Amino acid sequence: MLFSVSSGRRFIFMKYYYFLLIYLFCTSCHKPGQQSSSLSGNKFNDATLRAIYTAQDEWQTSTLLPYLSHTDARYRQEAAQAFASVQDSQAIAPLTSLLTDPEPNVRRAAAYALGQTGKHAVEETLLAAIEKEPAVAVKAELLEALGKCATQKGLEALVKFDFSDPIVQAGQAWGIYRTHSRQLQYETAIPKVVSLLSTPNPETRLAASHFLARTSKLDLTPHTAAILTAVQIDPTPEVRMAAALALSKAKSVNLLEELAGIIETEPDYRVRLNALRAFNNLEWLQVKPIVWRALSDKNINVALTAAELISTKATPEAAPELLQKAEQTLRWRVRANLLATAMKLHPDKKQVLSSIQERYQQTNNVYEKAALLSAAAKDIAGANLVEQEIIAAQIPVIRTYGIEALAQLRSEKTFPAKQKKHFASLFQRVISSGDIAAVGITAGVLRQPELNFKAEYADIRFLKEALNKLVLPRDNEAYQEISKTVAYLEGKPEPAAPQNPFSHAIDWTLVQSIPADQKVSIQTTRGELVLQLFVEQAPGTVANFVQLAHTGFFNNKNFHRVVPNFVIQGGDPRGDGWGGTDYAIRSEFANLRYREGFVGMASAGKDTESCQWFITHSPTPHLDGRYSIFAKVVKGLEVLPLLEVGDKIMEVKIL
Repeated sequence: MLFSVSSGRRFIFMKYYYFLLIYLFCTSCHKPGQQSSSLSGNKFNDATLRAIYTAQDEWQTSTLLPYLSHTDARYRQEAAQAFASVQDSQAIAPLTSLLTDPEPNVRRAAAYALGQTGKHAVEETLLAAIEKEPAVAVKAELLEALGKCATQKGLEALVKFDFSDPIVQAGQAWGIYRTHSRQLQYETAIPKVVSLLSTPNPETRLAASHFLARTSKLDLTPHTAAILTAVQIDPTPEVRMAAALALSKAKSVNLLEELAGIIETEPDYRVRLNALRAFNNLEWLQVKPIVWRALSDKNINVALTAAELISTKATPEAAPELLQKAEQTLRWRVRANLLATAMKLHPDKKQVLSSIQERYQQTNNVYEKAALLSAAAKDIAGANLVEQEIIAAQIPVIRTYGIEALAQLRSEKTFPAKQKKHFASLFQRVISSGDIAAVGITAGVLRQPELNFKAEYADIRFLKEALNKLVLPRDNEAYQEISKTVAYLEGKPEPAAPQNPFSHAIDWTLVQSIPADQKVSIQTTRGELVLQLFVEQAPGTVANFVQLAHTGFFNNKNFHRVVPNFVIQGGDPRGDGWGGTDYAIRSEFANLRYREGFVGMASAGKDTESCQWFITHSPTPHLDGRYSIFAKVVKGLEVLPLLEVGDKIMEVKIL
């Protein structure tokens, strides 16, 4: 039907007026206890929810348990979800009873929490619940939870199930994936998982490809063709990249040629990168031309992966060419890696060391200086330079990298015997300095049995004195390392990790002021990232991040860690990965998955989070349920692969 412009305008006006009336009617009829994010910020205007999350934050199992039988299903669901973070065995029985709750969301939360326990004891309970569960989303959750708790029996059950529903099938695939860290027998699982690579549901294929990529000691040679097909034609790059990594477990005469083709033609850098990593089982002379070319890949992460591969596969004959390649590249991380390999393989150590020293003097980039010290320490010939620099260093990054490099050098089987006493003395001095990184790194070396430091130290008072100077929760990681070392040198059992004291309550006034869709701008030297905070899933973590951002804590900090196709990490006041605040916050394990651009908290174990956070380059399911997720990148994903070690976080601004 045709109408005039003026009548069209009236029609549009009336349409929007009509929608406005509906909106006002719906909001005026909002049920008590429900929250509307657009009008009231977030769900924590509800006092009962604040009480549940406070009990979670303070590990108050006795306070949480009654909520599991609350008449309001939403509170039962939230209390069950809370036990996914608290992980108290006392909750297993009441959580089990919730698997028959009339509300699907409650059953799903209970299934997730039971899976988070990782206990074999719940395997039979989960198997029984799977058979009876009518809701597909809940059944999928039960299947994944079973994988987290499975014995061989649970794995075999997961493999035998035959589901047609795509959601349930994805749950089954993730369940099989979750068994990968339990060191089971996977002969019957492999064919099932390979068959799932060709299902229509991308979520199922993603889980299947990650199982093949991340499960150790698999022989995937019989399935090379199917996995290669997934790498070449799957429409989802996240599936292609995981399948490419799985090819490292296959041996085939045609594999080299196929992988080379992928590296040359694949548009997604993460797939090219993992295809390079799949060269692990191939000989250096076979892969050398391809790896040399990859050093010039337009993406720094691919080039860096090529340099790392060279360090594991190159032979001494390649040393002169390595030195030449190092001089030609303009990328300092690639150059430092090549120099490290040259230092290890080149017959003329002085020549390589001279090149390292020249670069060291020329650069003002502290991270490049640190990487060059690591390169120098690949041979005892460079140890003097490294020792001099760590003693003179005023910057934690240089000192930490140098100590780490010397610790690694001392761990080498070829370490010269005449240097052992000197290194024992050096390690004693750096531990006595009280520097948290020096203590943490060096203490770990001292308890390696094959290095026999028991014979070097008749008196270990210096270790106990260093231990007594550490402060919890700030120094938890170093505290764990040196506690274990003292026990080892005294011939005592390894102590349990210290439990961080409760030291940072959630600021609920701040939390209530944060909208459910709150955005944050992170200005970096490579461009802007915009995050959306998950305040309703991780209120304590989000409040901590916002508090620090308001004070300018993150401004002018560096991204101190970048692992290709894994994470970029920042927020450390020291800039070397060992810094933190004087308090720790609790882990918050909402039922979320790490995908590309998700933001999580770095930690030294459960409930040790502080101020360091990371952003993922791609799906990293091995981090799910172990590291708090509190945000995702909603703008600037193209910036992530550009960020390098040393790039600055210029400003973090709450929008």
